[in-house]
Amino acid sequence: MGAEREHLLEYNGLYKENDELYRNVAKGVGLSDCAFWILYFLRERGEGLGCGLTQSGICSAIYAPKQTVNSSLKKLEEDGAIELAEGADRRSKLVRLTQKGTILAGRTVDRVLAAEQRAMGGMTAEEQTAFLGLFRRYTDLLKKEIEGLLNEESE
Repeated sequence: MGAEREHLLEYNGLYKENDELYRNVAKGVGLSDCAFWILYFLRERGEGLGCGLTQSGICSAIYAPKQTVNSSLKKLEEDGAIELAEGADRRSKLVRLTQKGTILAGRTVDRVLAAEQRAMGGMTAEEQTAFLGLFRRYTDLLKKEIEGLLNEESE
């Protein structure tokens, strides 16, 4: 097996391990993966009671299908964690954390965000820059390759 293949196997294993960390924390705090990422995104963006983000913006940010996000939003709304308000037009809904949602986020995703910051802080500034730069480069190259595959399939 060549070095590229071995590196891909290691990368894929690390990627899945990282994904499992988030899945386990979501499960551990009683949230679905999607609900966790919605709360995470709202907190990451500094969302409070006064502003909101659209459902479509959340879909784009967390890379989740609209139907999955919609189902999770309905559940979060039923639980009183978020409220949906009219957006710029009738079709867009603004998603806002309620006070209950802010408390929930504080004991769940805020702790994960803090853990992530501590983990990133465990690397030097140069390591952080190299890590992000290389990961971005790989992602851009892979995106180009996948788009090429998809274009071949549609021909």
